[in-house]
Amino acid sequence: MTVKKNRQLTVKIEDLTHEGMGVAKVEGYPLFIENALPGEEVLVHVVKAGKKFGFAKVIDYLTESHQRVSQTDDVLIRTGIAPLSHLTYEQQLLFKQTQVKRNLSKIAQLDDVPVLETIGMTDPWQYRNKAQVPFRRVNGRGETGFYRKNSHDLIPIEDYQIQHTEIDKVIAIVRDALNDYRIKPYNEEEHTGLIRHIIVRRGFYTGEMMVGFVTRTKKFFDSDRVVKKILEQAPEVTTIVQNINEDKTNVILGNETITLYGDGFIHDRLFDKTYRLSLNSFFQVNTQQAEVLYEQAMNFAELNSSDIVIDAYCGIGTIGMSLANRVAHVYGMDVVPQAIADAKENQKLNDIKNVTFETGKAEEVLPSWVAEGIKANVLIVDPPRKGLDPSFIETACELAPDRIVYVSCHPGTFARDVKLFGEKGYELTKVQPVDMFPQTTHVETVGLLSRVDK
Repeated sequence: MTVKKNRQLTVKIEDLTHEGMGVAKVEGYPLFIENALPGEEVLVHVVKAGKKFGFAKVIDYLTESHQRVSQTDDVLIRTGIAPLSHLTYEQQLLFKQTQVKRNLSKIAQLDDVPVLETIGMTDPWQYRNKAQVPFRRVNGRGETGFYRKNSHDLIPIEDYQIQHTEIDKVIAIVRDALNDYRIKPYNEEEHTGLIRHIIVRRGFYTGEMMVGFVTRTKKFFDSDRVVKKILEQAPEVTTIVQNINEDKTNVILGNETITLYGDGFIHDRLFDKTYRLSLNSFFQVNTQQAEVLYEQAMNFAELNSSDIVIDAYCGIGTIGMSLANRVAHVYGMDVVPQAIADAKENQKLNDIKNVTFETGKAEEVLPSWVAEGIKANVLIVDPPRKGLDPSFIETACELAPDRIVYVSCHPGTFARDVKLFGEKGYELTKVQPVDMFPQTTHVETVGLLSRVDK
């Protein structure tokens, strides 16, 4: 049977992709289908048919999986906000554990390493402490929401379900204030209008809230009146800032941020430490699970008071400062100057003496530390999705720490890097997935690599 565009077919879903799409095969030809779960028989409409695979959408469910959550908002799936929200949470955790196992098997040829059950949340909703949403004109009015997947069509949304309810409330207040004063939404095609994005951060433990406007130009007429209206309706907002991004780009933030109200930052806590957060500070968006993740990393590291720890990709210093009171000294590095500036401020804020922070690429700073004679016996890495640079792995192995704790946000690059470490004498001994992003396909992973020739 030849699969052609616009054809209707009855298919059975066999599996899920790493993006959470159902997979059906028609005489060996894969069809990827949104909002479809393994075991379901569905009538589909083929929307795209390439040489090797195609895409289809469900017209009717002939049978439904017992793992399907019936009361779900399909907008969350269509926009990609919560692409697994139609799957029971127990199965979401299993899905993530399976993704880690598959990547380790396929990429690193590691089938025997224990991958523990994913650590989930008691309540896997309203967990995000930060939102950044576009502001666009829809039906003659400025709206906030999310884009339909693979499009620039904004779907207006008020209840995002995975963000803290106070954040959703403030987004609506900000949107209405902008409309009241006729502040123009950004138009991507024409590169006109003022407000590109609205960003809201909330301290999970402190309750402090920040509103950030990302604007196309520095001039923000009526900003005083907009700020006043927001504060009247949301007195919990403690600071309001404006970030200027004049470029025609998909990158959200520009280089300049000015304070319109308050201090320009908020505070939150992790464990017993306080952190100052500016608009562009990296801070885990799920505070509760960040503590779980870091506790796992510290447990894997088997820390003691004589340890010297290098915290690569340290960001604003959250991991390094969380474990500082357990070790002799921590050295942290990050390529983002503002992150290191924040880290040093947070170090002062918490009166921590045994941490040293330096700006630079991990693959460049680490060799300089080695040359200076710094000998760390524990290395912690928490890289971005692209993983580690091969030159960093080379130098890390020359440093020869006893233990390497790898905190990963991408199972594929994690498996790739683990394989490289394996070729240089480090064995992956255990892996712990942590669900930082319930209702989505993303999974954080902590892995312990031990030096074989100790």
